[in-house]
Amino acid sequence: MSQSSRAPVRRRLLDDRRILIAVLLAPVLAFFVVFNTIPTLWLMGLSFYNYSLTSGAPPEFVGFRNFLQIFGNRNGIWFDLARTFSFVGLGVGIQTVIGAVLGFLFWGSKAMPGRRLALTLLFAPMVLTPVATGTFFRFIYDPTFGVLNALLNGLFGTAPINFLGDPATAYWAVLAVDCWMWIPFMTLMTLAALGSVPRAELEAAEIDRIPWPRRLNLIIWHHGKFILMLGVLLRTIDSFKTLDLIIPMTKGGPGQQTRLVALELNKQAFESFNMGWSSAYSVLLLLISIAMTSVFIFVLNLRRRRQS
Repeated sequence: MSQSSRAPVRRRLLDDRRILIAVLLAPVLAFFVVFNTIPTLWLMGLSFYNYSLTSGAPPEFVGFRNFLQIFGNRNGIWFDLARTFSFVGLGVGIQTVIGAVLGFLFWGSKAMPGRRLALTLLFAPMVLTPVATGTFFRFIYDPTFGVLNALLNGLFGTAPINFLGDPATAYWAVLAVDCWMWIPFMTLMTLAALGSVPRAELEAAEIDRIPWPRRLNLIIWHHGKFILMLGVLLRTIDSFKTLDLIIPMTKGGPGQQTRLVALELNKQAFESFNMGWSSAYSVLLLLISIAMTSVFIFVLNLRRRRQS
């Protein structure tokens, strides 16, 4: 078949909707299978083996022993999970509240001079890498030459505070940096949610003099809840695996005050090279992430189920 006769055949094939969808989805599916499905299945299989890269011994099948060891370590996963859930709950909660307030302020001030510049400056922390941010704030928090201590001493005459070395302040210092980075993201999601609200409905509510709390619930929340909750879900999953911010700032210290689950996983997998144990740990974290995602989806669809 000549080249000229093949072209009409290809065009006829692409005119078929099912073939066109298959052609467009094939690269995405191949990428998903190669870089997601296969590594996940490999990870789940390896979690049932005792395998260390440094021992030189072949993998040994041990069944659920890795999982039992993880759950049996009372000072291990339970402490890490409690600390991680408090970090996620406080961080995402603060970021959502402040981000929503800032989003409403910028949404209602479109005629404000310098609004674009203010938004650009506000979104700047979001595009910085967590490693660079952690290193940057480690110098800011430094008790000897840090800017924050110099500012506090100049304003209030306080003695130098070792923010990252004191167990009473290290956790809150890291949490403050995480909020500084990701409040802009929740502000952006709030603006996107508010942008999806039909202006005609808001104008009609204003004409009918509907109180603002009812407008917020009946109009704004009704139309923007999916985008806003999507932002909360993304931040929850991302905060749950926080690692690159902790390492340059505290490395999990002082003691275990800032040790999150991702830090322990990194230690076992890439410092101790205990691949079987770390695979089991990863499977547990994956199941927790799936459970959190399911809870968010259930909450989003709860009102729809009630209405139906």
